[in-house]
Amino acid sequence: MSNLASFDSLLRYSDWANTELFRAAGPLSDSKLDQPFEMGIGSLRRTLLHIWAGESVWTSRIQGKAETPWPDQEEKASPAAMFERLRAAWSERDRFLATVNPADVARPITYRDSKGSLFRASLADMMTQMIIHSTHHRAQVANMLRHLAGITIDLDYMYWVRVPA
Repeated sequence: MSNLASFDSLLRYSDWANTELFRAAGPLSDSKLDQPFEMGIGSLRRTLLHIWAGESVWTSRIQGKAETPWPDQEEKASPAAMFERLRAAWSERDRFLATVNPADVARPITYRDSKGSLFRASLADMMTQMIIHSTHHRAQVANMLRHLAGITIDLDYMYWVRVPA
């Protein structure tokens, strides 16, 4: 995928879906947020933090910031506080993407992964990773919310774009 309009649409969808999950998790108690799960990053809170961290780190990497350490995932931040950070990452991402032209999507960018290894990938591949990473962990969060609070959320892309005929 190298079409900026397609990336924009998928990012808007991803932002919407993440918003739905963070809002649903907002009223949960600390004990529910920290209940251990054998999926995701080990608990609802840690998996939400991981979604934010992924969005933040990949936003820095697509901007060419090679040395981007992974944030602490042990923090006891509330879903509301994490969501505010997520929104800030989206704003930063959108400001950067507004400067990108179609030829830039194939441009290679060098970055270090969370283990310190040096890699190179195209802007298109890095944006695809950002979207897929959140999608993967959203499924885990949705499953945790169902188990913890009986909350079910329809996050299908078509649910987001569907218009009644």
